[in-house]
Amino acid sequence: MRVAIGSVVLRAEDVDFVVEADKLGAHSVWVPEAWGQDALTPLAYLAARTERIRLGSGIVQIGARTPANLAMAAASLQALSGGRFLLGLGTSGPQVMEGWHGVRFPSPLAATRETIEIVRKIGAGEKLEYHGEVYDLPLPGGPGRPIRSMLPVETPVRIYVAALGPKNLSLTGELADGWIGNAFLPERADAFLPFLEEGIAAANSGRRLAELDLLIPVAVEFTDDVDEAAARHARGYAFTIGAMGSKDRNFYNAAFARQGFADDVAAVQDLWLAGRREEAAERVPRDIGLKTNLLGTPEMVKDRLRLYRRAGITTLQAKLSGDLQQKVDTLAQLIDLVDEVHEEET
Repeated sequence: MRVAIGSVVLRAEDVDFVVEADKLGAHSVWVPEAWGQDALTPLAYLAARTERIRLGSGIVQIGARTPANLAMAAASLQALSGGRFLLGLGTSGPQVMEGWHGVRFPSPLAATRETIEIVRKIGAGEKLEYHGEVYDLPLPGGPGRPIRSMLPVETPVRIYVAALGPKNLSLTGELADGWIGNAFLPERADAFLPFLEEGIAAANSGRRLAELDLLIPVAVEFTDDVDEAAARHARGYAFTIGAMGSKDRNFYNAAFARQGFADDVAAVQDLWLAGRREEAAERVPRDIGLKTNLLGTPEMVKDRLRLYRRAGITTLQAKLSGDLQQKVDTLAQLIDLVDEVHEEET
C-alpha cells in the first residue's frame, strides 16, 4: 500500500508541498478539477518542479474536452514528465457539464468507455477512426478523414476511472489501469470490489484484481479529539450528499446506501434541498466522517491502515490540511505508519 497526496495547486506554497512530498517518496500527486481550476495546467508546472512523484489528474471531466484533445494533453504531459503522468477520468454530472461547460451530459457508461478507447487508440499511434454511441469519428458526411497523431513515438498512459455505481465499477475493472474510489469504507469493500471483479472477468484478459491500482482518497488528521474531528468531517459531506447530483441521481448517495446509510443520506438530502443546510450537516452520521478518513491518534490511524490493506487497497491519496510544515509532518508520519503496517503483515 502506497501513499499519494491530493492537492489543489494555486499558490507557491502548494507547489512547495508537492516538492517536499516528492522528496519524502510519495507515490503520486492528484490535482482536482471541478468548476474553477483545471487539473492539467498545474500538472505541467509540477512536472518541471519535481523528479520522481507521479502526476495524476484527479479527475478531468469527460465531455469537457474532446477525447482527441484529452489524448493530446495526456501525450504532452507524458512526454514532458518523463512518463510520470496518470490520467484520472470521471463523468462529473449534468449540473456541471450542462450548466458550466454547456455540453449535453451523455450516457456516463458509453462516454467513459469511448473516451478510454479513443485515448488508447491515439496513444498507440493508430489512425483515429471510431464509431460509437457518443463519438463518431470522422464525422459522417463531411470532409474529415482518419488522422494519425503527429508524435513520432507511441505515448500510452495509465488510465484511472473515478467510479461509484455498479455498472461504472464493472467498466473500470474491464478497461482501466486504476480505480479512484470515493465514499469508501474499508469495512464495506464488498459494496465496490465485486463489481470491479465482474469487469475484470468480462474482459477475459487473465489479469486479477490485485493488478488494478485501487486508489482511495482519505483526509488524514492526527488528533486526540476524535469526536470533534469525526463530526467536522461528517458535516463536510452534507454538500456531497445534498448537492452533488439531482434528487433522483446522486452517485455518492447510492454508494453510501449500499454501505448501510440509505436512510441517513435520504434524510440529509431532504434537509439540504429544503434549504435547511445546518440541519443537514448535523444529520450526517459521525461514522461517515470517521470511517472514510484517517482520523485520531497514531495507533487509531494504524488500525485503520490495517483495514485498508486487508481490503486490498493499493494507494491511499492523503488530503492534508494546515500550513506547509504541518502537512509535511503529517505526510511523513503517515508514510512511517504505512511502513510499519507493511512490516507487521509481511
